[in-house]
Amino acid sequence: MYQRKYYNIIKERINEERIAIQVIAGPRQVGKSTVVSQVLDDIEIPYISETADAIDPNNSEWVSTIWANARSVMEVRKHKEFLLVIDEIQKINNWSEFVKKEWDYDTRNKINIKVILLGSSRLLIKKGLTESLAGRYELIRMGHWSFTEMRDAFGFDINQYIYYGGYPQGAKYIKNEKRWKDYIKDSIIEPIVSKDILMTTTIYKPALLKQLFELACDYSGEILSLTKMLGQLNDAGNVTTLSNYIDLLSDCQAVTKLHKYANDNARKFNSIPKYQVYNTALMSANTGRGFEKEYTDSKRWGRWAESAVGAYLVNNAEEFGYQVYYWREDNMEVDFILEKKGKTIAIEVKSGRREINNGISIFSKKFSPKLAIVVGSGAFSFEEFFTMDLGNLFEE
Repeated sequence: MYQRKYYNIIKERINEERIAIQVIAGPRQVGKSTVVSQVLDDIEIPYISETADAIDPNNSEWVSTIWANARSVMEVRKHKEFLLVIDEIQKINNWSEFVKKEWDYDTRNKINIKVILLGSSRLLIKKGLTESLAGRYELIRMGHWSFTEMRDAFGFDINQYIYYGGYPQGAKYIKNEKRWKDYIKDSIIEPIVSKDILMTTTIYKPALLKQLFELACDYSGEILSLTKMLGQLNDAGNVTTLSNYIDLLSDCQAVTKLHKYANDNARKFNSIPKYQVYNTALMSANTGRGFEKEYTDSKRWGRWAESAVGAYLVNNAEEFGYQVYYWREDNMEVDFILEKKGKTIAIEVKSGRREINNGISIFSKKFSPKLAIVVGSGAFSFEEFFTMDLGNLFEE
């Protein structure tokens, strides 16, 4: 079975001395539980692994019950250390308060129980961490699968990755595109808009949220004002509501909005947004055309290629500490601007979508970026770019 890089990170954390709760968070269907299972198969430390999947959400005492069981097993069997793994922790109401209570009890009494928490909703996990567990946890951010991973694990070529994206479970369905689309819609999109967000936030217009999600995916790689977007939605709403909904979808690592790069924050955050999916599968699942038709239409395929590059950039932004923007002035545009500690990198995607665009040279004259990169025809190939370590771009 394929091992992601997170396997080694989790295993190292388990073998360390008890320092903090290890929280594994990330988008749906990226294999969080699978990686932990692989680690549990290969460690010597005794453990108990539980899931809250079928537990009554109001049964918050369940957390204390399984924790007490772990202490009993540890004491009876005279273990010097023990590991407690709880999956789908976000499904228990007030889970973070009970975790805090039990963790602090063990800390005061020098009980060497190490803890791993997993959640299928990054949004729900984030809410609990910020409310109760500050200073008590380390976050392992498990992202969408990269091209390298999908290639090595499932044999994807670059064009398959650009279209089908990086959901490992979906890889087995790509020979039957209708079945693949059903999987993406039923197992990923529907839970995001109907469960994850609704469980953490009061949404007065859930139908509007779903329409907005679909429209933002359709416009991935495009610059569109929220006012114009509002005009394309059937349900009534306002610009502030749409902006808040997009922020929630970004917290779920589904789709986000990029701001225009500028020298001051006011101009950045008041700009017209550009929409960007975290995984191109979310675009492809809603298109009425199939892979072959999209791939052979050079103009439309350019949107997929640009969105795939953007997805790679936003998925790695948190880990490497950079911000992602776009830049546009008159009819000149640069697809992506990365900024970190005052340094910028300009990235333009060339795949037949535009005939000529001097945006990257104009941007370079105005802002003197550290690097100016062209991805696609006549430059860095998509294969080369998607295997590039983005953490090295800002190094001297």
